[in-house]
Amino acid sequence: MANARIRYRSGYKYQLAEGYSVKVRVIPQEPIKTEFIALGTDGTLVIKRGYAWDGPSGPTIDTRNFMRGSLVHDALYQLMRDAGLSKEQWRDEADLELKRICLEDEMCRLRAWWVHRGVRLGGDPSASPESRKPIRTAP
Repeated sequence: MANARIRYRSGYKYQLAEGYSVKVRVIPQEPIKTEFIALGTDGTLVIKRGYAWDGPSGPTIDTRNFMRGSLVHDALYQLMRDAGLSKEQWRDEADLELKRICLEDEMCRLRAWWVHRGVRLGGDPSASPESRKPIRTAP
């Protein structure tokens, strides 16, 4: 008989329906690969279909011009938390990638500035291993 318990993590709102890749300015010394994310030494970030993320965080609205930036930013922060990407070296650049992508996706400059200020002021804990979402069980 199957195990009567499940193990899961909560806190995700979105799931990638197709794989996505983008060039970023975060360049690790060695390639990094996890189950859903890969970052090459040329800055190619590959996020696999099925990746789950929580979308834009903080007091904001999940708009179309914020979704791609939040995906890339969350993936980079996850690599900092879980896969050894140096937070000290790359957090600033990951935050700038969020702003850059939001501007590419036609977010107004003022809002993109506020988004960037928000992650600069409040994002540090989310890039730390201590902020990993705990594994829960049910029932």
